[in-house]
Amino acid sequence: MVLSFFRRGESGMDHITGRIVGMLGDARHSFDVATGAVLHGVAVEQAADDIRATDARINRTEHELRRELIVHVSVHGTADIGQVLGHTLLIKKVERIGDQAKNILDLALEGVSLADAPDLDELTEAQRSISALFGEVAALLLDPDADEVERIRREARAMEDHHAAHILELVHSEQPGYVAVPRAVLHRYLKRIVANLVGVALTVTDPLPPVDPRP
Repeated sequence: MVLSFFRRGESGMDHITGRIVGMLGDARHSFDVATGAVLHGVAVEQAADDIRATDARINRTEHELRRELIVHVSVHGTADIGQVLGHTLLIKKVERIGDQAKNILDLALEGVSLADAPDLDELTEAQRSISALFGEVAALLLDPDADEVERIRREARAMEDHHAAHILELVHSEQPGYVAVPRAVLHRYLKRIVANLVGVALTVTDPLPPVDPRP
């Protein structure tokens, strides 16, 4: 177990870990705003302005952290190279989650609104569960715990399977395209966000995890 990878005061990169957690908080904000626009009638243009500003902050932080990691290697040599590579991959995963939140916003910008949908309650529960997962993963980065990693991995995989089942059902649905397609796309984005959050959580025990074979 490589729990010291994120242990405060041990790696010498506490500041970088803290900023990654801040990036994850920004990605969560973008997710909440984007799903709010699709599911709850949040003003789309206002949501778009908010998410663009948040995305710019995420990208700026990503750039600054990559530079800090390069400086760290130049100062400390290759002794921490595993940690630096792990942080680099982690930063990319968080940036990707922010991009997937923008993809959800694109649905709203295309006119998709599920505010009056019969399955709104189920979709809202999925939104809440994923938003809570952001917070759990952020807490895990700051306070590593192998048992918590495993719990999150298990519960998040079940969430992925839930969204995958909906995608398959909608692909074979006889509902009109304007009903089935937006839902299938939304479930696909939700599934990928959960998968990336799992990837972030797994870096706590394995900074350089193998490529996930799941689609």
